[in-house]
Amino acid sequence: MLRRLVPVFSLFLTVFSLPTPSLAAPPTDKTVSCDLLVAGGGLSGAATAYEALLAGKTVCLTEITDWLGGQISAQGTSALDERPTQRRLLYYPRGYLELRNRIKEYYGELNPGDCWVSESCFIPADAHEILKNQLLAAEEKGEGTLKWFPSTVIKELETNGEGSIIETVTAIQHQPRENAPPLNTDPLSETFKDWYRYQDSKQFEKTIIQFVPSQTYQNWYVVDATETGELVGLADVPYRLGIDPRSYQEPSSASQTRDPYCTQGFTYTFAMEATKTPQTHEKPPFYEQYQPYYSYELERLASFDLVFTYRRIWSPETGDQEKFGGIGFTEPTPGDISMQNWTWGNDYRPGTAKDNLIYTRQQLQERGQLSPGGWEGGLRVNTLAKGEENAWGFFYWLVEGTTDSQLGEDVKTPNPKNRFLSGLDSPMGTVHGLSKYPYIREGRRIIGRPAYGYPEGFTVWEVDISRQDYTRDYYRKVLSPEQYQNLQQEIAGRDAFAVIQGEEGKNRSRARIYPDSVGIAHYAIDFHPCMREHPPEKPGNTEREGTRQGAGQAYPFQIPLRALIPQEIDNFLVAGKSIATSHIAAAAYRVHSFEWSVGAAAGTTVAFALENQIFPYQLVDEQLIKEQQLQQLRERLQKNGNPTAFPGTSIFNNNWEDWQ
Repeated sequence: MLRRLVPVFSLFLTVFSLPTPSLAAPPTDKTVSCDLLVAGGGLSGAATAYEALLAGKTVCLTEITDWLGGQISAQGTSALDERPTQRRLLYYPRGYLELRNRIKEYYGELNPGDCWVSESCFIPADAHEILKNQLLAAEEKGEGTLKWFPSTVIKELETNGEGSIIETVTAIQHQPRENAPPLNTDPLSETFKDWYRYQDSKQFEKTIIQFVPSQTYQNWYVVDATETGELVGLADVPYRLGIDPRSYQEPSSASQTRDPYCTQGFTYTFAMEATKTPQTHEKPPFYEQYQPYYSYELERLASFDLVFTYRRIWSPETGDQEKFGGIGFTEPTPGDISMQNWTWGNDYRPGTAKDNLIYTRQQLQERGQLSPGGWEGGLRVNTLAKGEENAWGFFYWLVEGTTDSQLGEDVKTPNPKNRFLSGLDSPMGTVHGLSKYPYIREGRRIIGRPAYGYPEGFTVWEVDISRQDYTRDYYRKVLSPEQYQNLQQEIAGRDAFAVIQGEEGKNRSRARIYPDSVGIAHYAIDFHPCMREHPPEKPGNTEREGTRQGAGQAYPFQIPLRALIPQEIDNFLVAGKSIATSHIAAAAYRVHSFEWSVGAAAGTTVAFALENQIFPYQLVDEQLIKEQQLQQLRERLQKNGNPTAFPGTSIFNNNWEDWQ
């Protein structure tokens, strides 16, 4: 039984108005059993597999590309986003610490790129090998079994009669046909839809795989660790996209209602190498279309050398010390390699119903993707293609451009002593030179199950983690009197009674403490906002007004188990960026160490649930009673080196200002 049937009227529109993919599924080529199926081989998926393997479980791990690592490999963002205090204390999950150590061992240092955005910048192609070896070591140590399926997409989910248990999962693995170009020759937009079709094509041979539970346990689990919440959309469980309505819990929202089309921008990263002599660069035929968008953004950042070294991922020779805009760095030298990930550069930031990347539920219905056999990945392929063009154009702007859309004239000068790196042996591992998959900052976000205090479903909100000063007049102006009063009570905590009595509230001094915390993370609430008009590169276009209002510092925060548990399906968990957070909170819950921490929580929770014959939701369904098994799970996480709380941060300590 499929999750939900598409309404008849929507099916009518699909059949008669829109192209419909072939729905006939050919016979399964092979059946594979496992204790848990993890969809998505990024950091959260790898961490899920890592902990489950150490617990002796059989793990099936699928990945849309042929590389493990997500952010640090296939997406090219191989510069670890970390906060100073957490990094100084090295207070991370054990697997993330092992990953950092393996990077250091591989290069002989943690930062072979000598970048200044992070203490660790490295080559994406190397990250895949490093992480693969880490999972193989975990498999051997824990006596688990890893079944790895690269270049594989999930096509269909089959549930039981009640729709509460996923019984089988159908996937499609692709490989080049004989005499066809190798994988990663064409950009993603040109092959994406093909991957989701059962039939062989001119380029690819397909293998139809059916994943089923192993016989070891009474149940099995499916974990969505994809970059966009792909299985969340396919399973059709309740979720959100884009901006949430302004409320006392999300007071900095840019919308009075909601805007599902305004998600954070996505980025095709690329690598470029400094050369001794000027290179010849051919202007892309589409450059003039995107040129009005490119900019250094701020005067203090308007230096090519500064931008080049920001995420420099390889530096065989140390250059002289430089300083620009108060930022120190070593100047580029020939042979240095930089990875580009720039807001007013290769970020592509659609924000309307005409160009949004991740289809809403209504758009999926209209396109037939929720009908049996109709799933095609849930992304707008044309927008992927526009993002690719935008990225190629940004390289040309960096090396030959003379305009700046935000800073005006006499700012940008050519820098021809650089070359674009492409080829299967390049840092991105692609013939076209762009990352195999774009860096996704925000996808579908589940709405957790209703609980005490969360009648519409559990969510981590802005006010739960932000350091915003909510006593400012701004919030009194944009919120209704009732909302403002509720906000003051919310942030006052144990002083709420005084606020109710009419006394002025105090600003929040720590993040919310969750009794079901299964992980930790810390990062600023960081936005790459959508653009106001279509298309994003339109001359004079601006960011969606008010979107950056929620940006700023956050207190160190926790990952509650309730945020991993979707509604309706009991053997389904979410790891990665699609957990139950709001649009603003998600802007902090998206960096490398968070992905590992939530994956470690998911892998450990699955192992615990299998061994105790219990569903994860049963660990948190009695809100007023201290769940004994929940405490056992938390103790297991902590004993295994996966922290569930930061040191010295508790309900008895209301001053977390020292955490940076």
